[in-house]
Amino acid sequence: MLGLAKGLKFDFPFPIFHFSLGLPEFNQWQITNQKWKMNRQDFSLITTTEPNSKPHKVLVVDDERGARMALEVPLRLSGYDVAAATGGREAIALGKGKKFDVVLTDIYMPDLNGLEVVREFRQSSPDTKIIAVTAQGSLEIAMQAIEEGAFDFIAKPFNIDEVLAIVSRAANHAATTEAASPDPEHDFSASGLIGHSPQMVRAYKLTAHAARTSATVLIEGESGTGKELIARAIHQNSSRAKKTFTAVNCSAMTETLLESELFGYTKGSFTGAQADRAGLFESTDGGTIFLDELAGTSPSFQASLLRVLQEKEVRRLGSREARKVDVRVIGATNVNLERLVERNEFRNDLFYRLSVLTIALPPLRERGAEDIALLAHHFLRKYGQAHGEQIRIGEDVIDLLARYPWPGNVRELENTIEHAAAVCNARLITISDLPQRIVERALPPSASAAPASVSLIDDRPLLSELERRYVQLILAETEGNKSRAAEILGIDRRTIYRYLNPGNNQDSETS
Repeated sequence: MLGLAKGLKFDFPFPIFHFSLGLPEFNQWQITNQKWKMNRQDFSLITTTEPNSKPHKVLVVDDERGARMALEVPLRLSGYDVAAATGGREAIALGKGKKFDVVLTDIYMPDLNGLEVVREFRQSSPDTKIIAVTAQGSLEIAMQAIEEGAFDFIAKPFNIDEVLAIVSRAANHAATTEAASPDPEHDFSASGLIGHSPQMVRAYKLTAHAARTSATVLIEGESGTGKELIARAIHQNSSRAKKTFTAVNCSAMTETLLESELFGYTKGSFTGAQADRAGLFESTDGGTIFLDELAGTSPSFQASLLRVLQEKEVRRLGSREARKVDVRVIGATNVNLERLVERNEFRNDLFYRLSVLTIALPPLRERGAEDIALLAHHFLRKYGQAHGEQIRIGEDVIDLLARYPWPGNVRELENTIEHAAAVCNARLITISDLPQRIVERALPPSASAAPASVSLIDDRPLLSELERRYVQLILAETEGNKSRAAEILGIDRRTIYRYLNPGNNQDSETS
């Protein structure tokens, strides 16, 4: 049995040593006979072993030596019997001669893709728990790894405390489930979910696990964070993928309309009901129904929905006949349902039925500059293709986008890039192409409040740079109106483009 305890010291029976790794998450390791230090936090390991028990056997697979050591050393110190392989082929060869309890394998390796390693071990040693490790944290990778039978998924740079917890759970997990059979028809590239932040990687892992079950799912997140994309990804990678996926915005309909649309109605059940009609639950039989904005639904609707979840049946409005349905329900909310339950504003029994699996999507402002840049370039490619041209975006624009709080989340960022792609010139998006409200909120107050003489010449720029800054200042004052700015400056529009894009004069002249 292995344990990790903070504040405890353990005397290790080996010499003191110290080494450094050039990895982002592992700036420096210091290991002594008293404690080991990593990521600016002190940890101490205490290992207890049952009488006559053998340490779990762990195989670490990575073509980069530093990455292997970053996993191998703490695992050894935790009491595991660790072997290492420099690539996928070596790992498979080791697996044929020795049984491992846990395999941690990198995904991208030059000799053999890590997914092949996962597949090979699941076939040759189904009891072995495989943990996929990659720097490319994405829903597609998580889905593929778990679909191939991986036990879990870790994105680099990782926290070693979390890694040890996952390895411990994998090593002690009873091998009672069969390896999931891969489905070559799954299309993971169509999810539309972009981002490598830790919060999104956690969401990807839960999404991948959810796709392998038929449990109800509750997706939490602010408006515009991608809740429907997660729901579609679950459906498209589940056993129901060939059946219907139906999305319903519960807040967009009145109580009566919502119930009639979902549950159906009989002739004469209300004014205008001239014939019997099946509801969306019946028409989605065998598939998945996504119910967005559940928080504002009425007690009557919640009771009907609970019946569907518990009894797997619906009753059309005006009818007492119960009709069996086989529909997976994925709910979503932009408010905290648990708090509504505490205030008796949402049924607690329905909440528990919905939240068998809960996936929390972070707001864009908490995902970091890297995710914002990835999303911006993704949308830029999307709308550049729509306009039939390749559009670039300045680094200063990316920096500004990273400073904006994005109250509308990913949806607002997409609309911003679409706007900028439509109005930009010379196939380059500059700050002046962004909506003014975004520029004003993203720039620090001192940038707009400082006198022009200070902000323009304080660092003694070259004359050409001073002219460019002055053009940008006038553009800001005219809210990006290039014609008005050109009139104030006494130059034509094409000259403004040359000032803004000094390295792209030819494009500016011909645009």
